[in-house]
Amino acid sequence: MIIDCHGHLVPPALLAEIAGRAGEFPSLRLAEGDGGFGFAFAGGKPTRPVSPSLQDTGKRRAWMAEHGIDRQVVGGWLDMFGYELPAAEGVAWLRLINRHLAAAAEADRHVVPLATVPLQDGTAAAEMLDEAMAAGFPGVMIGTQPKGIGGVLDDPLLAPFWAMADRRRAVVFIHPVFESGDARVHDYGMANAVGRVTDTMIAVARLLFAGIPARHPGARIVCAVGGAALPAILGRLRTNHALDPTLADPEANLRALWFDTIVQDAPTLRFIAETVGVGRLMMGSDHPFPIGDRAPRRIIAAAGFDAATQAAIEGETAQRVFGLAGTKG
Repeated sequence: MIIDCHGHLVPPALLAEIAGRAGEFPSLRLAEGDGGFGFAFAGGKPTRPVSPSLQDTGKRRAWMAEHGIDRQVVGGWLDMFGYELPAAEGVAWLRLINRHLAAAAEADRHVVPLATVPLQDGTAAAEMLDEAMAAGFPGVMIGTQPKGIGGVLDDPLLAPFWAMADRRRAVVFIHPVFESGDARVHDYGMANAVGRVTDTMIAVARLLFAGIPARHPGARIVCAVGGAALPAILGRLRTNHALDPTLADPEANLRALWFDTIVQDAPTLRFIAETVGVGRLMMGSDHPFPIGDRAPRRIIAAAGFDAATQAAIEGETAQRVFGLAGTKG
């Protein structure tokens, strides 16, 4: 079974319901844009409008068939997660999103949904994760910056969430947010090319030095964009640990993670495999975003892995991590 471990979906039915119920969320403002609407949370600036490609299930299935992909793990759209909302409002908002993601998966067995949780409140996030796992989600996709720009995933207030992920053996897919917090990436298309990487690298490096992966071995933590350059700076992380032994061992914690293959360079993918182990890699596309990998099986073939390794990266590892059963096609 060939599995894409990293995609995104915004069901059209979700947008239709939001359009009719937006007034029920006092801290939400819909922002009309080209071809649709975006979202302004708690007085913040509006997001981009939801792109048609996030909603088009027909083109998604055609793309999957073209590349021989049997299942696609999808989270929602990070711009919609609304971590800036007051906690109670955030819970209601994300329950709405989760309900539609579950319905989309029910209607199309090729889709495997990841829930989302209100990271602005660690206790509420833990409760919603428990609820999502009970409903059949394999886990959650979360953004790198809870509570908005500058938020950190090692915040002590998130301890209940990490404890629940451990207890429930939940997948926690860590994904960059649109606004990295560094204005220097706003030119040359660098918000995607660079900002996504630095944002994820900083967020996950904090988890490594805080020791969260090793302390919660039941949580199946997945790091987007091929580990976000963390494998490449492992020597610096080790040195930082040697200078301050009170920090958790970054190498041991890095090896407790899983990684997608979205690096767009075969030698880099081989390097990551050699650094973290081939059993920690899962094929991903970031579909439907252009900065993702539009032909994700190609880089695995180009990296020259043997047949057994290629089969593991293309689906066998994801099947275990996400707890997927079923057949091809």
